[in-house]
Amino acid sequence: MKDMNVKNIALACGGSVYNCCNGEIKETAASDISDKETTCAVIDSRLIQPSGLFIATKGERVDGHDYIESVFEKGALAVICEKLPDKTSASQDQYFILVKNSLQALKDIATFYRTRLNCRIIGITGSVGKTSTKEMIASVLRQGKSVCATEGNFNNEIGVPLTILRIREDNDCAVVEMGINHFGEMTRLTNIVKPDHVVMTNIGECHLENLGDREGVLRAKSEIFECLSVEGRAILNASDDKLAGLSNVNGKIPIRYAFEGTFDPRDLQVDYVAKDIEDKGLSGSVVTITGPDGFNIRVHVPLPGRHMILNAMAAAAAGTLFGLTPDLIKKGIEEVNATGGRSNVIKAGDHTIIDDCYNANPTSVRAALDLLATASGHRTAILGDMFELGVDEKKLHEEIGAYAVKGKTDTLICVGELSENMVRGAEDALKKAPNASAPGADPITVHYFKTVDDLLETPVNDLITPVDTILIKASHSMKFERIVKALT
Repeated sequence: MKDMNVKNIALACGGSVYNCCNGEIKETAASDISDKETTCAVIDSRLIQPSGLFIATKGERVDGHDYIESVFEKGALAVICEKLPDKTSASQDQYFILVKNSLQALKDIATFYRTRLNCRIIGITGSVGKTSTKEMIASVLRQGKSVCATEGNFNNEIGVPLTILRIREDNDCAVVEMGINHFGEMTRLTNIVKPDHVVMTNIGECHLENLGDREGVLRAKSEIFECLSVEGRAILNASDDKLAGLSNVNGKIPIRYAFEGTFDPRDLQVDYVAKDIEDKGLSGSVVTITGPDGFNIRVHVPLPGRHMILNAMAAAAAGTLFGLTPDLIKKGIEEVNATGGRSNVIKAGDHTIIDDCYNANPTSVRAALDLLATASGHRTAILGDMFELGVDEKKLHEEIGAYAVKGKTDTLICVGELSENMVRGAEDALKKAPNASAPGADPITVHYFKTVDDLLETPVNDLITPVDTILIKASHSMKFERIVKALT
């Protein structure tokens, strides 16, 4: 890792360097510290490599300080720690860097390391679709570039610096997902990442408990523009009303993308447009994407849902910024793979499962129900609590229940204390429109379970038909992956 030797690491995080001399741990003079560079920087002791840096952090269940000896035994060069051990087997050329706060040290070290990197970074944020957009863009950029991308959804104040620390000198570019739920958090992340370009997917009803309303969400997300490079561009989803209203970002007109017919070209310049859409249901979509300078591709977006077309347009804009040809962009879009918990379609016997259980807010749940509505045959939605919605949480759950029974599903299963409000919304909607189910179909049924355990204790055949398409979606802490596992 370029310039990541013990001296620089200690300077970056304000740490004091110690090593073991004659069996005693002593502070080390700067002139005696090796200039050997680290090979990696990790907080998981299982991932340490010889000559790597281990950052010992305290978690809810595990304290990394308990694994300091094991990483030294595996050949670690140095350990960031908040306390020194009473004794150690570390050799004289293995170092302790003592700090007040290991998590702050992680961020400080990543901030320093970012300054040593020449690769261009594109930051991804938004309320919904960050991870799938990140995967789409990374798939496109890999057609002509060496890419480092956020693993999974490591998008917070721990995951983002770890992603920066995974970038290597041979990476041409990096795709970094950046998620927040408080004001000021994006500023801290952006100070670390210093993105060259930014993609913002949408402004939805999420984290309202902390951000208030969609205007608050927009303000908090827009902090990402503060450290955008001088030549940097913002790529925005103009199908979103809040983002369509951003006329410039740091003095530049944003690059916009949208569905044809969702904007007036006399009022809004949109660069990438999706049209002539063929909906293939759970097999995705075929769409024509047009853009500047004659950009025109007819492409199969393999991931299902209209929102995935938006992600493909964002990837087309990003690929163009990074110098890829339309043919390579098309190839990258068509090669993208689904990630677990995000519109991942699974065949399990006669059932088709839409595993979208990683997270949920009203915007993403409506999109998932729209996707379920495209399925043929009997459709079941298993929905759970959506958290961090603030004072309107009950009303927002009721609205989702009502939305679910308006042509989106045949069986609605609600799980969780807040989801009792979904049941209320669904039942009220059915009373107003008792014939909401398709002509000739059985009436829509609604079921409620207080916990996931209660649902899993119920025989599946009592709820789900032999041939069924099943959507599974809730906030992450509901642990709906247990339901996916049970059904598969």
